[in-house]
Amino acid sequence: MSWPGDPPSPVSVIPPWNVAGFRRQYNSWVADETMEDYALRYAPRSFRKWSEWRIANTAIGSLSFLVMEAIGAVIVVNYGFANAMWAILAVGLIVFLTGLPIAWHAARHGLDIDLLTRGAGFGYLGSTITSITYAIFTFIFFALEAAIMAMALQMLKGWPLPMCYALSSLIILPLVIRGVTFISRLQTWTQPLWLFLLILPFIWFALSRPWLFRDFVEFTGSHPAGGFHPAMFGAAAAVVFPLIVQIAEQVDYLRFMPPPTPGKQWRWWAALIAAGPGWIVPGMLKMAGGAFLAYVAMQYSTPQQQAMEPAHMFLVAFREIFGLPGLAVAVTVLFVMISQIKINVTNAYAGSLAWSNFFVRLTRSHPGRVVWLIFNIFIATLLMALGIFDAFERVLGFYGVIATAWIGALVADLVINKPLGLSPPGIEFRRGHLYDFNTGLCAMLLAIAIGSLLHSGALGEMAKAFTSFIVLGMALIFSPLLAWATQGRYYLARQPEAAWRPGETIRCSACGHAFESEDMVYCPVLKAPVCSLCCALEADCRDRCKTNANAAEQLHSLWSVILPHGKATRFNSRIALYLAALLALCATGAFLLTMAYFYGEAEIPSSQLLASLLKFFLLLALPATICGWYMMKTDSRQRGAQMQAQAQAESQRHLLSLLREIDIRQSGSRAAPPPSPAPPDKDAWPQAAALPAALRETLLRLARHGEASALRQRLQEARAEHPGHLALLAQLQGFVDRLDFQALIRSFVPEEDD
Repeated sequence: MSWPGDPPSPVSVIPPWNVAGFRRQYNSWVADETMEDYALRYAPRSFRKWSEWRIANTAIGSLSFLVMEAIGAVIVVNYGFANAMWAILAVGLIVFLTGLPIAWHAARHGLDIDLLTRGAGFGYLGSTITSITYAIFTFIFFALEAAIMAMALQMLKGWPLPMCYALSSLIILPLVIRGVTFISRLQTWTQPLWLFLLILPFIWFALSRPWLFRDFVEFTGSHPAGGFHPAMFGAAAAVVFPLIVQIAEQVDYLRFMPPPTPGKQWRWWAALIAAGPGWIVPGMLKMAGGAFLAYVAMQYSTPQQQAMEPAHMFLVAFREIFGLPGLAVAVTVLFVMISQIKINVTNAYAGSLAWSNFFVRLTRSHPGRVVWLIFNIFIATLLMALGIFDAFERVLGFYGVIATAWIGALVADLVINKPLGLSPPGIEFRRGHLYDFNTGLCAMLLAIAIGSLLHSGALGEMAKAFTSFIVLGMALIFSPLLAWATQGRYYLARQPEAAWRPGETIRCSACGHAFESEDMVYCPVLKAPVCSLCCALEADCRDRCKTNANAAEQLHSLWSVILPHGKATRFNSRIALYLAALLALCATGAFLLTMAYFYGEAEIPSSQLLASLLKFFLLLALPATICGWYMMKTDSRQRGAQMQAQAQAESQRHLLSLLREIDIRQSGSRAAPPPSPAPPDKDAWPQAAALPAALRETLLRLARHGEASALRQRLQEARAEHPGHLALLAQLQGFVDRLDFQALIRSFVPEEDD
């Protein structure tokens, strides 16, 4: 087992790749980091310019989501006060303990939840599954929050509900386009008024009608026996468990935390805890408050279904406070709109990051975070139109299984595997150093498989009620076991080769932009530094910098273990890719049909609905097999076309070189053809020892960093300063024009090996 800091392992000889004149161009949305917010990158120190408390205040603004009040209302009505409060306390403690290591690592390394998951046991492609899990969380909660706002708008204006749904979604779009810069200001401006309207009902009831709190403690809801019951407690906890993923949204802001100030580390830690795992403390109070307001609303003759809706529970409270129905409606709508805007800018922002991370690995393209922001809002609007609010308890119960398995496997790597040395101590997120799949993904999938069996009720109602607790325990066990069994070999595909200083600015040789060294990787194919995003988007290199690390090679290795000896060679990568595509399509269909089951369970008998959906799934399996084969064939054709285009381009370059040489020989010119990339004799390289030491050091440093534009400028200045070395400087200029930085380095350090 080898970790960073060990001597680099030998790298196989990689064929040179002529990239002269190649530049990746990003559109204006991607290039503008005030809009892009380093959606797919490490957050550099230079961008983390806000104070700890500014970031904390922005992250705490996400606590305004009224779904917490709705969750508290649902579980207290269905399971009674005792079971609901114990569920809130138990899950709240788990959320805090799991969120603390995630928040610390994200703030320390400047990484969002996807980049953190990549390096904490899931692998480069393995974390696409968690990206989808996170994206589902964002658009489910966006839809729930926007549905609450739509109900408030309908209550005020009487507009059709679909129109209110569309308005509640579209109002968020312009607020999120400018990223965390504008969101930070929005949260600061709206925080005082939101906080005042939130606590006003509880203060008023405590002063004027305190007996309601005493009666609330004795409320049994739909559980007539009253008191604590394990099955009821577990069922209530299952509704609360999906909130374990909220730490991912907190991390999307905490990655911009500045480094701790020496002597004032307590400020950094206080902000980290308050905005990170500490969000659950006011979150638990909000769930308990929602349960109380639902009880109060029912005492004032509000129907039970309406009493569980945040807009109606706060309307009853404000009506009692002000005594004027019109004013109460206006204040309720104002409070709901402020609350929903504050949280849905976070849901939309986080969703855009999750979709960006997902699609950049599947499509090798990145149109910009704003595109996926619109996509995420569209999905949420569709869910609202389907009536997600009416089925959110069942939806959250199923989603909690997936979410808990993910967070459990992630936390296990951070708090168990790394301290025990089962995984590398750092967080490596760059594609060039990662395996596509790692053991954390396997731990998550195993926990989900067990959780799905338990959630189906196959092992009894008690096991079903405690599914989320069991899934969390399984993920915490499986992750270190698998890391130990594999000796941590699937964490790093190759060791970092470049010894850059932390925070050092390096220019990417592919896109030409400069980034800090933590976001850069040395590419043996290009023989130059590239940024992590250019590395992620590069499809032509086909992971030639790593051995047995891409998905096809890892799947082939798996078949070699599973299948009998000699059979794995016939089970080629095309078949593996086909099965992977088929599995993904079937899993997507199964998830959508599961959501349909939860939507229709209340209206159609469960046995009939389940049988109908199962038949429909089997019918969908036939076109899925065809689509999977088509996807595999399309991918093969695209790869073949890319290889053919590369071969033609290389052949054309070779032909032009030959024609140029013929033309030179025929014209009798004394100009020599371009030097080959690797001369056999080091004495054939221009020796730059005659140049002044300061100039040599500057040029060598720029060459090692791939700073082509800076090298050209400095060489131009050197020709004016040192006219006696024009021939030598012209040779060095030729290396820069061809982006042959290794040749340029060898000119200064002849003994340095490629």
